[in-house]
Amino acid sequence: MRNTLSGTKKGNSRSAKFYHENREAAKKKSDYDKKYHATEERKQYRAELNKANRSAGTYGNKDNMDASHKKDGKIVKEAQHRNRARQGSNGKSTRK
Repeated sequence: MRNTLSGTKKGNSRSAKFYHENREAAKKKSDYDKKYHATEERKQYRAELNKANRSAGTYGNKDNMDASHKKDGKIVKEAQHRNRARQGSNGKSTRK
């Protein structure tokens, strides 16, 4: 099932185009992602975010809000487009 909240469609981003054209690379990335997201650390992290979203009343209701981490470690509600756009340079997140 497609994630309706992702905001991207096939072919919009450079990476989406790359993986669409390079099926072998896409399979390699998919295999890595499955292994990475199956680790206990990632499961615990997802559970923490889901719990915060549920307690904030935003889980699964398509209100375009996310649970966002602040620098002091607190989790607050924030618009999805702002939270997911904050990528940082050199792969380092820039928490608000």
